[in-house]
Amino acid sequence: MTEKIRFAVLGGGSWATAIVKMLTENQDKIGWYMRNSDAVAYIKEEKHNPNYLTSVAFNTEQLHLSDEINAIVATADVLIFAIPSAFLETELQKITVSLKDKIIFSAIKGIVPETGLIVGEHFHEKHHVSFENIGVITGPCHAEEVALERLSYLTIASADQQKAKLVADNLSCSYIKTKISDDIIGTEYAAMLKNIYALAAGVYHGLGYGDNFQSVLMSNAIREMKRYIKCVHKMKRNINNSAYLGDLLVTGYSTFSRNRMFGNMIGKGYSVKSAQMEMKMIAEGYYAAKSAYEQKSKFTKKVATPIIDAVYHTLYEGKNAKKVFKELTNKLD
Repeated sequence: MTEKIRFAVLGGGSWATAIVKMLTENQDKIGWYMRNSDAVAYIKEEKHNPNYLTSVAFNTEQLHLSDEINAIVATADVLIFAIPSAFLETELQKITVSLKDKIIFSAIKGIVPETGLIVGEHFHEKHHVSFENIGVITGPCHAEEVALERLSYLTIASADQQKAKLVADNLSCSYIKTKISDDIIGTEYAAMLKNIYALAAGVYHGLGYGDNFQSVLMSNAIREMKRYIKCVHKMKRNINNSAYLGDLLVTGYSTFSRNRMFGNMIGKGYSVKSAQMEMKMIAEGYYAAKSAYEQKSKFTKKVATPIIDAVYHTLYEGKNAKKVFKELTNKLD
């Protein structure tokens, strides 16, 4: 059965490239859509992505590459979206092929700006995809380390455990270990929230705070994450598992983390606009901070989120980062 299922990855960035690499370990043919036609032509000729993870060499006979999204969607059963959330809806608007019978997994750790929803909810509410056909790929896994084939762990979540196992089996290889989960909402919110906390860690680093303080920040962040997710979707979950705490730690501490990098620039005095212009990749935490902050007003009970609040006030209200984050230190324990 698994051999007959056709997989496709949509996106041309580092995470999309890493997922394609994983799939080539298990699949004979993988569809791969990226909007950059020059990159498509380059990969076909030179066998590697010219812009991301350039050290990864592909056997192009395994790839069905196209800059035409419908050509890829039409020929696949499982669609793995790895497009930055800021551009997702623009790409979805191009799709004329029905998504009704497709299995859709999101590898996007962010919020869709147009709706303020996590990706799974966006597909369900905006594009009428059944929750049974939606899943999430998450966990502490940087694309750069996948390229180096360093051991990494992924959690594959879906309401349909058979579909979660299908995707998990096709991503598993000697350097990727996978586990499945039914907490699709909790894992996706954790993947979104950890970007905000990593951004906060970056701000503090830019302001000159050291490792001792960063450990306190991460300790408070995981507890804040637990409170927040409980308000969104109450169920039994272990917040210390790798999909939650593990992903938070790697994003908060790693030099590969674009959210930490973005926050570091804010802490050093960059304006939001100048930091965005300097970065070549999207910092999902920027969009997530606004959605997470605004969504709190919909909760049935008040939840304390001082870290999210500090990031929001700095990024969206133009408040002084040094002052806001100094005040935040008095709210942590």
